[in-house]
Amino acid sequence: MHQPNLEKRASVFYDYKIHPFSTPPEMTNPEARHKVLIVGAGPVGLTTALLLAKSGVPSVVIESEAQVSHGSRAVAATRRSMEVLQQAGASEPFVKNGLVWNFGRSFYRGTEVFRMEIPTDVNDRFAPVTNNPQQYWEEYLVDCAEKSDLIDLRWQTKYVCLEENSDVVRARLDTPEGEYTLSADWLVACDGGRSVVRKELGLRMEGAAYGGKFVIVDIKAPDFDFATERRCYFDPEWNPGNSILLHRQPYDLWRLDYRLPEGETEETALEPALLASRVNDLMAMVGKVVDWELDWASVYSANTKTLPDYRQGRVLLAGDAAHLLPIFGIRGANTGFQDAENLAWKLAMVVTGDAGIDLIDTYSTERVKAAREICDEAAKSTRMMDPPTKGYELLRSAILSFSLSDPFCAELMHWRTSRPHVYLDSRLNAADDDNASISGGIVNGAVARNVKLGTDDFLFDHFRFGYHLLIFGGGDRAVDANKLANRDRVRVISVNGGATNADVDISSAASSFATIYGLTQGGMYLLRPDMHVCGRWTSHDLDKVDTVLEAHSCLEATK
Repeated sequence: MHQPNLEKRASVFYDYKIHPFSTPPEMTNPEARHKVLIVGAGPVGLTTALLLAKSGVPSVVIESEAQVSHGSRAVAATRRSMEVLQQAGASEPFVKNGLVWNFGRSFYRGTEVFRMEIPTDVNDRFAPVTNNPQQYWEEYLVDCAEKSDLIDLRWQTKYVCLEENSDVVRARLDTPEGEYTLSADWLVACDGGRSVVRKELGLRMEGAAYGGKFVIVDIKAPDFDFATERRCYFDPEWNPGNSILLHRQPYDLWRLDYRLPEGETEETALEPALLASRVNDLMAMVGKVVDWELDWASVYSANTKTLPDYRQGRVLLAGDAAHLLPIFGIRGANTGFQDAENLAWKLAMVVTGDAGIDLIDTYSTERVKAAREICDEAAKSTRMMDPPTKGYELLRSAILSFSLSDPFCAELMHWRTSRPHVYLDSRLNAADDDNASISGGIVNGAVARNVKLGTDDFLFDHFRFGYHLLIFGGGDRAVDANKLANRDRVRVISVNGGATNADVDISSAASSFATIYGLTQGGMYLLRPDMHVCGRWTSHDLDKVDTVLEAHSCLEATK
C-alpha cells in the first residue's frame, strides 16, 4: 500500500499543510467511469483541471504526496501565464502576494555589461513577470480546485500503471487503503520531469542534454536588499569561468543558481560548509553580507528536449512530462501553462461532443512545434550559461571580454525570455480570411492583445474560457450577433457599435482598440478559447465565422 510521508516538510518560510486521504468511491463501485483523469497536482495539472471545469468538464486529479511541492522549483510567472491563470480564475492571489519585475542585468567581473527590459505598456493588466515560490502557486491553485464541484482532488494517491488504453483508460492507483482501478475517457499526464506515465509508455524525448551542473539554493535573508530583477554575474572571482543567477522572491527569499567548477561532484557541491562559503562569497561580491538561513539546495543540469508526440491513444502529456526546458529564460512552468490552456479547450470540446477526436491531435502538433522553437531559443541562452564544448567556451569568453568595450556584444547575452508561440500554420486558422491583406494588427495564430478600457478594466477581464468574436464598427452597418448560426458557442464583443445583441459593448478606448487590431474601418476577429487568433476579416460576414467554427468541430485526422 502507498504510504506517503505525513510529517510536515521543513521550510524556513512555508507552513506545509497535510492533505488527508479520502476513501474513493471506486473502492466499492469499480464500474464508475470518469471523463478525465489527471495525474499530478502541480501547476500544470491543476490549471488543466480548472480550465476543464470552466468548460463544464469534470476531472479527477490524483497526487501521490500529501503536501504541495518541496524545494526550489518554479518561481517566475510571465504575463502570458498570468493571463492563463486569469482564465482559470486563479490569478488574484498571484498578483496580491507576488513581486513583479521587468528588468534583467548582466555583470562581467563586476561591471554591468547588459541590461534587458521586457516591454510593457498601459494595455497590460499584468506585469511582465510575477515572482512567487511554487509552493504558493500550488496552494492558490489547490484552493481554487477545492471550491469547484467539477474537480475531485485526491491526495495520497499514486499512479501505478495502465491496465488499458484503447476506447477507455483504466489506471491502477495505489493508496493508504490499497489499490483500485479508475476508468476514464482520457488520462492527462502532468507528473513532471520524471513522469511515471511517460516511462511506462516507453516514450523517449528528442533533443540535447548539457553536461554542466548547477546548484540551485533558496535562502531566507530579510536584510539582503536589492530590487526585484534578474541578475546574472559572469566569471566572478570566487567561481571563475562560471556564472551566477540571483532572483528575489517574496517572504524575504532569495534564489541563487551557480554553475559548478569543472570536475566538482554533486555531493561535494552540497556539503553544508561549501554551500555556506559560496553564499557568503556572493554576498561579499555584491557588498551585502547579512545573516541568512538555508531553505533548500539541489543540483540540476540543463536540457532542451521534447517528445515528438504528446498523444498516445487516450493518454495526453503536458508540462515537464512532455518536454524538459532549461530555467534560463523562465520557460519551464510557463510553457506548461500554455500546454494546459491549449489542451483544455480542445479536450473539453471532444468530451462534450462539440468536436471530433481529431481536434486533440492539433494539441500535439501545435505544442510540439512550440516546444521545439523554445528548445532552439533556449539552447542559445544555455550555451552562454553552460558552454557544451571548448569552442563555445572560447566564444563566450570572447563575447564577455569584448562586452566591456563594444556595446554590440551585449545583445549576444540576451536571455530570450519565455514568450507565447505563434501558430502561423495551424490547421485551425481560417483558410480564406483577410489575414494577409490586413496591415498591422494581430496575425492568425498569435495571441490576442489585451486593451485597457478604463480604470481597472481590461479587455481580457470580459473574456470567458471559450470562443470570442470581436466585431469592430466602421465601414459596415452594425451586424446582428444573433444571426451567427453558432451563437451559443461564441461570446460576442462589439467595439464602437460593430454589432447589436452582443455580450459586451465597448465604446471607451474604441479608437485605440481598433488601431491595435488594425481594423479602424471595421471588421472582425475570431479568437480560439486559448485567446489565439484563428481568423480575421475586414467585413461583417458572419457566415465565414460559422465556417471556421464548424471546421474545428469536424476536423479530420492527418495521421
